Amino acid sequence: MSKMNGRTKATPITMRDVAHLAGVSQSTVSRVLSKSLSSVPISKDTADKVLSAVEQLGYYPNLTASSLRKQRTFMVAVLIADISNSFYHSITRGIQDVADQYGYDVLIANSDHLYENEKHFCRAMMRRPVDGIILVPYHLTVEEIDEVIQRTGATVTMLGSHINHPLIDTLAGDDDQATYDAVRWLIENKQHTDIAYIRVPLSYPPGLRRFNAYLAAMRDCGLTIRDEWIQEGDFSIEGGQRTMRALLSSPHPPQAVVACNDLMALGALNVALDMKWRVPEDVAIVGFDDIPLASLVRPSLTTITQLSTDIGTQLAEMLFERINGVVSGPSRHWTIPLHLIERQST
Repeated sequence: MSKMNGRTKATPITMRDVAHLAGVSQSTVSRVLSKSLSSVPISKDTADKVLSAVEQLGYYPNLTASSLRKQRTFMVAVLIADISNSFYHSITRGIQDVADQYGYDVLIANSDHLYENEKHFCRAMMRRPVDGIILVPYHLTVEEIDEVIQRTGATVTMLGSHINHPLIDTLAGDDDQATYDAVRWLIENKQHTDIAYIRVPLSYPPGLRRFNAYLAAMRDCGLTIRDEWIQEGDFSIEGGQRTMRALLSSPHPPQAVVACNDLMALGALNVALDMKWRVPEDVAIVGFDDIPLASLVRPSLTTITQLSTDIGTQLAEMLFERINGVVSGPSRHWTIPLHLIERQST
């Protein structure tokens, strides 16, 4: 221990300390901890002594030194849009589980759907490089992501189909087709004709795709869309509450409401019940994502499922295939299966 301004400062435990306590050389400690394939044999007794010393001292290998030797950081970074949305909880859990298998740590950043936060993440990656990056971007351009790749050499995979880059593997669902099919299902199977849509700003790629799919389904069925049936939220429960209140208070309230995501659909459901509207008898509600809460509320929410844990797992597997050299060559593009789950809200 050393002193600084009268206060005690801890001295880091080193490999030398482990070697001294175990009565072996530092190179032996290194071979034991790295599970080296060296031709020099290490007895079980020696390995046990080293591991016992590590446990006694609370030693953690110096990852910075290891990174310099192996030219790796053993860190991947993940940019998600909204850490409060449980859709992303399952994605990050899937990523974390895969990263653990490869001995990697995970850094998670939240953008709150804001462009400035996405750009800040890119700047952070250029200051503190990582081996791989998983993106869920809403505003970043191909050029901005390319700058990160060129300046850091990091492998990048992303959720979404709106970025086309020769070095980026993507995973995306046909959310426009799934939305189109859900609206047609409300029309053809449930006989609804007055269907409203709660969208998000059209600057968000999934928001634009899903809204256009709603318009196409209504148009293809020859149905009229009233201006007041199109409301704009912000992915949040509060946004769903505000827009649903406007819909149900309008002179011509809809028979059914489709929301761009589950949080807004749940907010809409809450307001409908508060206003004494029966769901689904008076108004039907459909969401998108199938977050855990969708099946727990009553009435439970009809929604489009994306299997978010599988999304996280596949994004991470795609990333580590590139990092570990299992895959090379042109970018790959995978499709997420989407389907409607009918529950009590319709």
